[in-house]
Amino acid sequence: MPSPIPQTPLTQPAVGSASNSKAAKASLRHRRRWWLITLLSFLFLCCSLMLSFHAYIAWSLARPYIYPLQSNPRLAIGLPYDDVVFPSRGGSSKLQGWYVPAAAYSTKTVIFSHGYGSNREENWVPIYSLVKLVHNAGYNALMFDYGYVQGNGRVVTGGIEESRELLGAIDYMKSKGAQNLFIWGFSMGAGTALQTALQERGTAITGMILDSTFLLNPDTLYYNMKKEINLPKNPSLPLIRFFFPLLNGVRLREVPYTKVESHTYPMPIFFIHGKEDERAPYETIERLFAKQENSYGKQLWLLPEATHELLHQAEPQQYKSRTLQFLQEHTVEWRSFSGAR
Repeated sequence: MPSPIPQTPLTQPAVGSASNSKAAKASLRHRRRWWLITLLSFLFLCCSLMLSFHAYIAWSLARPYIYPLQSNPRLAIGLPYDDVVFPSRGGSSKLQGWYVPAAAYSTKTVIFSHGYGSNREENWVPIYSLVKLVHNAGYNALMFDYGYVQGNGRVVTGGIEESRELLGAIDYMKSKGAQNLFIWGFSMGAGTALQTALQERGTAITGMILDSTFLLNPDTLYYNMKKEINLPKNPSLPLIRFFFPLLNGVRLREVPYTKVESHTYPMPIFFIHGKEDERAPYETIERLFAKQENSYGKQLWLLPEATHELLHQAEPQQYKSRTLQFLQEHTVEWRSFSGAR
């Protein structure tokens, strides 16, 4: 009898199928882990680059490039001058400058307060022409550099340290007999003058001319950042404000911009601003001017097509005549008001 034919099963387990399945699952987990690590590494790199970029902005804001001095009063306008050195109020820094005396003895003095990224020669303003203007009118002039100009670890602080340095300039000129003392400020130098006036009591400051006033508040900071690179307000502005004290040793929130904008100043102030100012919105100055409704001798001159610190260029003759008129008018009136003879 023939042997029965063995039946082949319909299904037969593949040899090693269990081990192959485990290997496939392990491979899938490995690929997923690799993609996760790659994704996390990419996100970490992006975050690191973003943080580093904003840290660099915060670092560079406090360290602008400063052009070296190009001339001096004798070479530029034929006026004698003295090299001077004086301390800030509190003595935390030493300031260097030029003192240009009036032709005859005078107690009338103008201190020029330069702007961000500049020095006593004020790159964007015909400063020597203005020095000659006040000299010919019988005023002494002081041109000086804020501490950050010298480097040596000093940085821009938005007026915090600079206001103490301007107070030092006031102290220095008062030691030379100044009685009618005006501050003529440009851009951040004008904002610094306002911060200084918050701290200086009495009539030490006779009056101020403020050209293109720049106040370092969050809105103005972002306004300027956006001009350079189109960054979103969030998270860019908070990140820069976070990194600024870490890298520069001073907190931007220490700038008393709210108090500056809400304060009523006791001295005459001549605000000059351009409606096309691309650095400091003129609406801020309009609000500040309106706050001075009971202030003595306030003036506002808005130039329709002028840009930041180029106001003299827009109206050179009017600029000189109106600023000189302000100085002469309030020199006389303020002396009478304060009881001086």
